[in-house]
Amino acid sequence: MEPLLTILRALAEPTRLRLLALARTGAFCVADFTAILGQSQPRLSRQLRLLCEAGLLTRERDGTQVWFHLGEAAAGPVGALLDRLPKDDPALAADAREAARLLADRARIASERFRAEGADWDEMRALDLPAAAVEKILLEVVPASGTGRLLDIGTGTGRALELLAPRIGAGVGVDASPAMLALARARLARAGVANCSVRRADMYRLPFADESFDAAVLQMVLHHAEQPQAVLAEAARVVRPSGLLIVVELTPHGRGDVTSRLGHRWAGFERGLLHNFLTRAGFSPAGPIAVEARMPLMVWRAVRFTAATPRIEPAAEARIF
Repeated sequence: MEPLLTILRALAEPTRLRLLALARTGAFCVADFTAILGQSQPRLSRQLRLLCEAGLLTRERDGTQVWFHLGEAAAGPVGALLDRLPKDDPALAADAREAARLLADRARIASERFRAEGADWDEMRALDLPAAAVEKILLEVVPASGTGRLLDIGTGTGRALELLAPRIGAGVGVDASPAMLALARARLARAGVANCSVRRADMYRLPFADESFDAAVLQMVLHHAEQPQAVLAEAARVVRPSGLLIVVELTPHGRGDVTSRLGHRWAGFERGLLHNFLTRAGFSPAGPIAVEARMPLMVWRAVRFTAATPRIEPAAEARIF
């Protein structure tokens, strides 16, 4: 009974309800909440602590920043209660407007930074690849329901999380680039995706416990890795036995201009080579699905073996996306 009473007490306060309503639209830090609600940081920090203690919010540290998003206790009956918050309430409506402005500014700043630096942050678009065809396959491969936690390794702008969010219980995206993560957070918030979050992490040393995900995605990531085998071994560590791994990768293309311009370490992967990489890492791969394009792609579906596989240690200079 005590956990339920803790949740009810946490809900019974206007500011905390406003914070939960905002968290249902995406991840925010304390500075964001302060700007949106116009209240002091010490007061909001206390309210956030109470919500976290009740399991209604969870904290996730990303460098020096701490992000808050909905916790498991905010689902089910509590979620139904939050659905009944009046949309026309003046305070909630003002919060929603201010949050939309803040998220739009964040996305604009991140996008302008990438354009100023000449980076092709949307690689599928930069290579003129059929993103719609790949996304159709992803929706066919990931079950419509029943997938609990999904990890998107090298999430980039967060598009895979946005696409798959309705099919999973919760999603986490990791990337090495803070600017990419800013874009991903803005995308997820704009789409109203509350069951996914993103954080900065090294794909060779993921900050998660063994077997803590039901599925993982590596979309257009391995060709950036010095040691793809080590990346796949780390994915195998965090995916539960019989869990799913989806790999979207280029086939050999011989385009040296693309390889040098976009910093690729590999000019695509032969089918047999990637099959061998997956098997050695601890996965049982099915035959890949070919996607015809100017630079052909393959979409692999692989199931994690029940036996654990040892981590393959990468060289220090390889720990990048």
